[in-house]
Amino acid sequence: MATKAYDIIKRPIITEQSMGETEMKRYTFEVATTANKIEIAKAVEEIFGVKVAKVNNLNNQGKMKRMGARTAGRRSIPASSMWVPASAGLLLAQWVISYLTDGNTAH
Repeated sequence: MATKAYDIIKRPIITEQSMGETEMKRYTFEVATTANKIEIAKAVEEIFGVKVAKVNNLNNQGKMKRMGARTAGRRSIPASSMWVPASAGLLLAQWVISYLTDGNTAH
């Protein structure tokens, strides 16, 4: 099954920690749960036109919501779905990716 780069990279993760890592040329994205490191690296290279040195990803499980008033026999149902953040480290000679531009460009 061929997937497009935009199906793999969903959105950038913009937090204080991830913005601090941009100085070290590490960028964090939310990616598809089925994507592996090779697919993530190829997608970032295709979208932003940069060379990826290393990819780290992490599977975050969804939170559970409790149901019922009694402690014995309490059921849990999933309240949120699983999502995967991936951090891509670029080679030192690459340009900085700007999250705040209107398109998916590197400059």
